[in-house]
Amino acid sequence: MKQKANIILVVDDERDHADGIAEALEKLCAKAIAVYSGNDALEIVRSQQVDVVVTDLKLGGDIDGLTILEEARRYNDKTEVILITAYATIDTCKEAIKRGAYDYLVKPIDIDQLRTLVAQAGRKASAAIQRRTQKAKTRKEHFEFEGVQSNNPTMEGIFEVLRRVAPTNISVLIEGQSGTGKELLARAIHNNSQRWDKPFKPVNCAGLTETLLESELFGHVKGAFTGAANDRKGLFEIADKGTLFLDEIGDMAPNCQAKLLRVIEDGIVIPVGSNKSTVVDVRIISATNQNLTELMEAKKFREDLYFRIKGVNISVPALRDRAEDIPVLAEYFLKEAAAEVGSKVAGITDAAQTALSNYEWPGNIRQLRNCIRTMVVMSDRDQLDVADIPPEIAQRRQLAAGSRVAAGLAGVSLNELEKQAIVETLARTGNNREKAAKILGIGERTLYRKIKEYNL
Repeated sequence: MKQKANIILVVDDERDHADGIAEALEKLCAKAIAVYSGNDALEIVRSQQVDVVVTDLKLGGDIDGLTILEEARRYNDKTEVILITAYATIDTCKEAIKRGAYDYLVKPIDIDQLRTLVAQAGRKASAAIQRRTQKAKTRKEHFEFEGVQSNNPTMEGIFEVLRRVAPTNISVLIEGQSGTGKELLARAIHNNSQRWDKPFKPVNCAGLTETLLESELFGHVKGAFTGAANDRKGLFEIADKGTLFLDEIGDMAPNCQAKLLRVIEDGIVIPVGSNKSTVVDVRIISATNQNLTELMEAKKFREDLYFRIKGVNISVPALRDRAEDIPVLAEYFLKEAAAEVGSKVAGITDAAQTALSNYEWPGNIRQLRNCIRTMVVMSDRDQLDVADIPPEIAQRRQLAAGSRVAAGLAGVSLNELEKQAIVETLARTGNNREKAAKILGIGERTLYRKIKEYNL
């Protein structure tokens, strides 16, 4: 059975023409709607899933067929639009096709030709919608956070929050130290949202001057400032229907904060140096390594903006506070790096994993990833070992370990030290007793006995 369009919208300011065309197209769809003004047409394409729009180019009032075409495609890029006019020009045809029209007919129209075009456009739209629905269903069934690995209870709690938040349009604020994976979480939210097939655009608010950041976000017109040689769209327009990730938002200048607040509140973007506004629909995910509450108290961050971006607040722990994740992250980054550079490295020895787990990672996940990539590139063995750990990390780890031992030995019994070693090793291996026993250098039966003895 051939696919049929779900809804066909016919737009013509002449009521009889609109009704006649809608009646002629009824057999090609589940529902044919006739409207007689541009405003009514815009209301429908903005609120309903319309497969095909058939619209007259010239309509009474300020809204014409090209405006309806643009809005229909902006709200749903799977909608196909056919324009009808009595005033055919080459320029008009080119402009219609350029803006995404499916085709173009000149009055007086041949109704059979129109039916053929609408049937073709309807099948194309229905197939596209079906593919998108199937992809969304598949993604929902296989919900995951690609690149985000954890065995830590706190992180598992964060994942559960994100699973609930991702399908919505609520704004998200992610707090945490640099390198803790805030952008990975933001991408995971986007990839598991209803906007997954639309743009995800990150911008580092700390990496640009105030003028350049405004231009990056809102766009600019030619001559708006020194160096603005051409008109340029901002990320809000580019990310329309998608997600904008504002990294290090605490570093945003006050003037830029005010402009951002206006866009979030009314969805209207005005490029730098322009008076022309554009309506956008963008989800905001923000991140910061600063304390925004302290910045608000110091009058460096707007309170009204804070409550706009803080729909859901997530605080990501430092890597040193989730040491049990280091082995699983190291394995993940090893596979990633090995595939990228074509390395034969396939694993990490227990000794190397222990050494990595005992390091505090001030640069967090980013530093661990870079470390593993370096180890993979430099190693000529099939397993990474302690000798492959970069010297600067190995030396700092040994110094830190020596300081902790010197500070902790005084007044501590051997039994207490043994108990602590078992607790820490079990935590770092995710309670894998076989692996913990190997790292501790004892048999599994001995470890079981010690666990029972110390009531662990």
